[in-house]
Amino acid sequence: MTSSTIRRRVAVVAEKVRLHGNEEEHEQTNNWCNRDLIPLPPKRRSWGWFNYFGYWAISSLNISNWQSPNTYLAQGLSVPQSMMVIVLGRLLITLFSSLVAWCGLKWHIGFTIQNRFSWGLRGSYIPLLQRVLLNFIWTAVQCWNGGRLMAVCLTALWPSFATMHNFLPKSMQETTTAYQFVGFILFWVLSTPFLLIRPEKFKLPFQVVCIYCGVGMVCMMIWALAVAKGVGPLWHTGETVPATSHFNVSWLIMSGINQMVGSIAAGITNGSDFSRYSRSWQHYIGGSTMSALVVGTLVSFIGLVTTSAAQTIYGEVYWNPPDLLMVMMDNGHGSSKARAGVFFLSLGFCLTAMFENVCGNAVAGGIDLAGMFPRYIDIRRGAILTFLAAWIVQPWQLVNKATTFVNVLSSFSVFLAPLIGIMVVDFYLVRRLKIRLSHLYRSHDSIYWFTSGFNWRAVPAWLCGWAPTVGGLAYAARGATDGPKALYKLYYMAFLLGFFISSIIFYTLSSVFPPVGLGEFDETDVYGTFTPEEAAKIGVVTTMGLVEAIHSGEDDGLGLQSELDKTCGMKGEVNTL
Repeated sequence: MTSSTIRRRVAVVAEKVRLHGNEEEHEQTNNWCNRDLIPLPPKRRSWGWFNYFGYWAISSLNISNWQSPNTYLAQGLSVPQSMMVIVLGRLLITLFSSLVAWCGLKWHIGFTIQNRFSWGLRGSYIPLLQRVLLNFIWTAVQCWNGGRLMAVCLTALWPSFATMHNFLPKSMQETTTAYQFVGFILFWVLSTPFLLIRPEKFKLPFQVVCIYCGVGMVCMMIWALAVAKGVGPLWHTGETVPATSHFNVSWLIMSGINQMVGSIAAGITNGSDFSRYSRSWQHYIGGSTMSALVVGTLVSFIGLVTTSAAQTIYGEVYWNPPDLLMVMMDNGHGSSKARAGVFFLSLGFCLTAMFENVCGNAVAGGIDLAGMFPRYIDIRRGAILTFLAAWIVQPWQLVNKATTFVNVLSSFSVFLAPLIGIMVVDFYLVRRLKIRLSHLYRSHDSIYWFTSGFNWRAVPAWLCGWAPTVGGLAYAARGATDGPKALYKLYYMAFLLGFFISSIIFYTLSSVFPPVGLGEFDETDVYGTFTPEEAAKIGVVTTMGLVEAIHSGEDDGLGLQSELDKTCGMKGEVNTL
């Protein structure tokens, strides 16, 4: 077979795999654009306030949020102090997520495109690579955690499942059991079909799952309080900071807030990926604020009350819901009532983990991969690739063995906070909320090409944002307590410190060396992005508006016809690197 024949066949395969969009809907596919990356047109913006309430509720109705008080109690804080950390952390999460999401609400673009005007078209791959890596690993870890809940469901149906023969090879028996591995496989398989649903169609799953799991959590708390006849001793835990501790209560509270915000930093970073689906900014702000703040705080409160009451019932503290559910079933002597209750409760947790993983990790990973390979990957293909990567990551090795690595991942906000700082200060202060959309999707004569595709101002701002805190991360990740006290203090402020350092440096560099095109925006609606009301508010003329003006004889030498021709030409152009 000649080389020319091979090249020809490869070209045929590449053409078949390549994505094709509807040109009439501005869905051209090239090196910078495809259907899932263009500014969303009004007909695809279908999320209302309850959809955002459900989206944030699913990210709150999970095991890690249930266990949050345990983290702070273990550090020596009292119950009131722990709850104060949770409330303050939730307030900051709501604030930062709204700041990042506003770009998607105003211009209807996601995180992938949003970084292009801050980092440059090629430079945007730097934050994208970080996000892709995180999405691969967290999707795998969440599949494993969801598999544990699936195993509880199966045990409730068939009690003998928990004692099944460990058929795994010896190399795997050190890190997992057949019981856990089967739960992981089933969770992964049942989650996969939901990857085929486009984000604008996620409304019903959000509604069903958040109501189901929310009611289940409340029922679990009521049952525990009724059986224990009170809250239990854990509720009355006071301040227990050891006298030998290097840090006082104030620093422990600061550390807790940093952990709280940092744990959801990845979700804050890509807020515009989902805010762009909103029918209006009121729907996003109302639904997300109510859910992220209220539901997030209530889940931690319910977890604390339930765990405290369960301590009275069983004599031990069970923070992990799968462990508590198994104990509930064992103490019910495997009766049909106990098994039925455990099945429906564990199913609620399991469904929440499933949709949180699909939407927050797999779909987010799909969007990021689409930004890197827009000719061949859309959200659906990217989400499937992200889910397949779970088998390469092998989460049973990470969760059960490599605890240091998981701790590092949990602290990855050290690197994400500076990204958020750059995004926020560039959009609000440097560009004054004005973006030229058409220049985000082409390399030639684009104001966002900067220098060879990189905005050099973003690189030092990002590096300086995490440099002071990475030393503390290195000590904290391996559990060391003998490091310099100053490094730990810097690490305890990592999110806020990284955010403000990068913000200030980026703003300073952009003021001293202003990039071209500040304050510019397309005067015509190139992609059919805006409703007439939005266009009028921004000062953008829709294509239909140009046509109507020309037909009504309003041209009068103003060049409206040439503007229309220019807009139509921009819609169909093919951009190259």
